[in-house]
Amino acid sequence: MRVLIFGACGIGGYFGARLIEAGHAVDFLVRPARAAALAANGLRIHSGRGDFAGPVNAITELIAAPHYDLVLVSCKAYDLDSAIASITPAVGDGTLVLPLLNGLRHLDALDAAFGSARVLGGLCHISVTLEDDGSIRQFGALERLTFGSRATSVAVPATVSAGLLALGSMAIHSADVTMAMWEKFAFITTLAGATCLMRGSIGEIVATTEGSELIRRLYADCRETANRCGHALSATSVAEAERILTTAGSPLKASMLRDLERGARTECEHILGDLRARAAEKDLDTPLLSAALAHLRVYEDSRTTAKL
Repeated sequence: MRVLIFGACGIGGYFGARLIEAGHAVDFLVRPARAAALAANGLRIHSGRGDFAGPVNAITELIAAPHYDLVLVSCKAYDLDSAIASITPAVGDGTLVLPLLNGLRHLDALDAAFGSARVLGGLCHISVTLEDDGSIRQFGALERLTFGSRATSVAVPATVSAGLLALGSMAIHSADVTMAMWEKFAFITTLAGATCLMRGSIGEIVATTEGSELIRRLYADCRETANRCGHALSATSVAEAERILTTAGSPLKASMLRDLERGARTECEHILGDLRARAAEKDLDTPLLSAALAHLRVYEDSRTTAKL
């Protein structure tokens, strides 16, 4: 399978490395500075599953694009428009696009650009960060890439499905990938909303008298939004999410909080803003979600003002 990955930071770099290990031809479409770093030092992954270090093919522009079976998009939501413009030359007649962004709002933009038949559903569960030296570090043991066709009547081509499943147990071909995306959407919105609003890890929040109940209420609002949108979450997924979200002593915090702590831009509109809008369309009052969103909007406005 021939794969183009937009971005080689964090998620894109990690799964790109694993695809290379599985024997696939992988190109990384990256910014010039990242391309220079990869040319000088190669792609380096630090992981409990096993480290990876080696040269990779990093390009900064697609002019005469070769045929790709799959284009994997792992950028931040606010970079989606530029990502679409950059990968368009790579999307040929037989190419599928696999987005690994959080939430759901990106699907509309990708469908408009490439047609819904070309855009798979996808999500991942992994904690990774780009270190100051350009290497990628994985935290914890969880590493999961879930993919599938969003239309039950359309099968994922064998080249792509077999190619992704060659990753082994970390790859899951879902028969209902939209539901899987909603399950993560409700979870990640709760995690981001709670840890950003209270500026602490799950363990720090649940150590307070009110913490566990506030998280449960926030998750209940997110879960009810999914339900009213026609995607009632399974009891199994709810129980697992609540366990993770209320584990005593857990160091877990949303990547959105890490962005906030370093003064970076966040995906608050793509995640919290979109779920809040969907809740409002269904006449659902979500006070905790609204508070978390307002908190992040104040932060984003202060960043914008500081730059003026």
